[in-house]
Amino acid sequence: MLVKIWAVMAPVLACAGIGFFWGRSGRPFDMRMVTALVTTVATPCLIVATLGKSDLDLAALARVTGLFLAVLTVTGLVAWLALRLSGRPLRVFLPSMMFPNTGNMGLPLSMLAFGDHGLALGLAWMMLTSVVQFSFGLAVVSGQGLSWKLFRHPILVSVVIAVAMVLFRVRLPEWLFNSVQLIGDLTIPLMLITLGVSLSQLRVRHAGLGAAFSVLRLVLGFAAAWLVCELAGVEGVLRGVILIQSTMPVAVFNYLLAQTYRQGPEEVAAMVVFSTLLSFLTLPLLLAVALP
Repeated sequence: MLVKIWAVMAPVLACAGIGFFWGRSGRPFDMRMVTALVTTVATPCLIVATLGKSDLDLAALARVTGLFLAVLTVTGLVAWLALRLSGRPLRVFLPSMMFPNTGNMGLPLSMLAFGDHGLALGLAWMMLTSVVQFSFGLAVVSGQGLSWKLFRHPILVSVVIAVAMVLFRVRLPEWLFNSVQLIGDLTIPLMLITLGVSLSQLRVRHAGLGAAFSVLRLVLGFAAAWLVCELAGVEGVLRGVILIQSTMPVAVFNYLLAQTYRQGPEEVAAMVVFSTLLSFLTLPLLLAVALP
């Protein structure tokens, strides 16, 4: 079991470590360009290539969607209650509590732990997280309601294409599939390296508050996922992917939104850093529970 856990953790730590020390060294790294490349090109290609060749059908995607909404609802309600009782602003903390890092960390872990099937399920979970975060999450932070720009985002467009391919059993021509798959293969290493660079550049203040909410994010995510899986009788790879994706730290994208709309970026940065560091420490325990 220890060998299996280390086999999953080592590539994640290696790529994130390269990004961290690269950022600390002061060498150039165009964060905006890399982030745009990953979100608008590489990730959509990975979604289409992975779901296009996977054995997931529409019923499986519908089940994943139902489980995702259940976990998100439990997480959101408990986080909302905790924030109301503590008197903390919802616009600052609620998105960070609800939307974990299902891309930069959750996706590589799902793939390394469970192979192509885990990658497909992890991608489905990440897609759903992205859609809700770019709609509901953005509305909460901005205070401006839902934006129609969501429906032009490349990730959502790729989701529609991938679902249509699953629904109608469409397969891409070999030359096109190979091209899309090659570009999509950029996603996971770039995500992890970018995560490391982001951690090297974030400056932590409000450490006590950030640490406390970081613990709550990880505990709440795991508890909600475990409860839903128990009640729904979920087993096997799907259970493992749900536990992993739901117990990830605060997504860096929450910090970018908080900074854009001036909604407590320093507090959110503290949550990103502390929850990520804490997740690296608790990852062996999480994998011990998630791996078969």
